[in-house]
Amino acid sequence: MWSRYYTVTSLTEALELLAEYRERARIIAGGTDIILEIERGQRPGVDTLIDITRVPGLDEIRLHGDHIRLGALVTHNHIVASNLMVKRALPLAQAAWEVGAPQIRNRGTVAGNLITASPANDTITPLIALGAQVTLSSMEGERTGPLAQFYTGVRRTVMRPDEILTSISFPAMGENERGIFLKLGLRRAQAISVVNAAVVLTLDKAVVTRAAIALGSVAPTIIRTPTAEQSLMRQKLTADVIAHAARLAAATPSPIDDVRGSAEYRTEMVRVLVSRALKLLAENKQAEQWPHNPPMLWGPNEAHVSGKLPQPIEHQDGQPIETILNGQKVSIQSGQDKTLLRFLREDAAMPGTKEGCAEGECGACTVFLDGVAVMSCMVAAPRAHGAEIVTVEGLSVDGHLHPIQEAFIEQGAVQCGYCTPGFLMAGAKLLEENPQPTPEQIQQSITGNLCRCTGYYKIVRAFAEASRKVGEVE
Repeated sequence: MWSRYYTVTSLTEALELLAEYRERARIIAGGTDIILEIERGQRPGVDTLIDITRVPGLDEIRLHGDHIRLGALVTHNHIVASNLMVKRALPLAQAAWEVGAPQIRNRGTVAGNLITASPANDTITPLIALGAQVTLSSMEGERTGPLAQFYTGVRRTVMRPDEILTSISFPAMGENERGIFLKLGLRRAQAISVVNAAVVLTLDKAVVTRAAIALGSVAPTIIRTPTAEQSLMRQKLTADVIAHAARLAAATPSPIDDVRGSAEYRTEMVRVLVSRALKLLAENKQAEQWPHNPPMLWGPNEAHVSGKLPQPIEHQDGQPIETILNGQKVSIQSGQDKTLLRFLREDAAMPGTKEGCAEGECGACTVFLDGVAVMSCMVAAPRAHGAEIVTVEGLSVDGHLHPIQEAFIEQGAVQCGYCTPGFLMAGAKLLEENPQPTPEQIQQSITGNLCRCTGYYKIVRAFAEASRKVGEVE
C-alpha cells in the first residue's frame, strides 16, 4: 500500500522527511483515517508514511496558566480519562467520548481528527466553541492561528505539505463558565454525526455575558451562530430566551440532504440540540450523563509513548519485523507494506484475528499492541517492530483458558464465531482493568464489537460470568 515507511524518534526527523517528500508523504499517528484512505485509493499520490508514535512528549495534556495544551499524539481516550479535561474542557471530553469505540479512541488522535477536516468530526465543534488555536511546525519554523481559520472547505485546510500540527491550545473554562457537547447519530456508538453542537457560556450569576454556539455536520465546515449567540447576551436562560436562541441557531446553516438525514431534518435537529444544550446549562446539568469510570481497554501504561527506539528506522522490503508475539520473540522478513491485521494472519500465522470489515467498524480484529486494545486493521504492520503484540491465541496460559474464554463456552455465547476473537480480547482487557465491571461498563467495553448472530445477551452474560470467575480466583 505504501513504498516507504519511516519510524522516527524525534519531531525534527519527521519534519526533515516531510520537507524531502512533501506531497508524497503523510504523517501517521492513529492511522484510523490515512490507512483506510490509502487502501481505498483516495490518496493516489501518497507513497510514504512517517510514523511519529514513538516520539516522546507529544502525548501530553498540560495546563499553562489558564490555557490547556494538547500534544499531537493526545488520543481521544487520553481526553476522556483526564480529570483536567472533564473539569475545565467538558465539551471536548464529551466529544472525545462520542468518537468510535475504545479501540478507536486508543489510537485516534485529536490532532488527526482536526486534520481530516470532515464537518462531521466530533472534536472540531467543541474546540471551535472553546476558541482553540493550532500550531503548525515545519523546518522553517512554527505558525499559530485560530482553529476556525484552519479550514478552507470540506476536508481542506491551510496546512502545507511540509507541516505537522504539533499542538492545540485553548482557554481552560473557569468557574463562571459552563459548556456542553451534544451529538445526534443513527446509533448509540460508532456513529457519524447527523448533527452535533457545542455550547460554551460565561455567566455573571444567572446572566449570560459571553456565548459560543458551534454546529457540526450542517455546512462544509464547522460554523458558529453569531445571531443566536448575540440573542443570549445579557439575558437569563429562561424558556423563552432558550427557545428564541434555538430557532435562530437553526436558521443559521443551510444543510444538505444525504443518506444520514435530510436538510429539513438537520435544521430541526439543530433547534432541538441547541435548545436541549441551553436547558442543561441553565440547570447546571451539563455533566449529568458523563460516564463513571468508563472502560479504556488500554492497560497500565494508558497508551502513552513508551520504550523510545534507539534510532529512526526506514522499513524496507526484506527487512525483518522483530516483535514479541504472544510472549515469544519473532522475526518475520515480510509484511512491511500491510496492515497489522494482514501481517498477523498471512505472515505471522495467527489466523485467530479476523477480518470482518477492514475499516474499524466490527472489532473482530482486536489485538493488544503494547498492552493497548486496538483494531489491527487500522494499524500499519511496521508499527509492530520493537513492540509487543497479543492476539486471541495468546489469551490462554499454559494450556488454561482465560476466564472470558471459559465463560463464553459455558454461556453459549458463540454462534458463527467470527466476531468471537474480538469480544474475547475486549473482555480480557476489561477484566484486567476492572475485575468487577458494572453492566454499563460491560456494554461500553464492547461498543466497538459487532455480532450478527447472538443479539448480545449471552455475550453480556459471559462477561458477567467471567467477572465472577476472576473474583473467585482473587
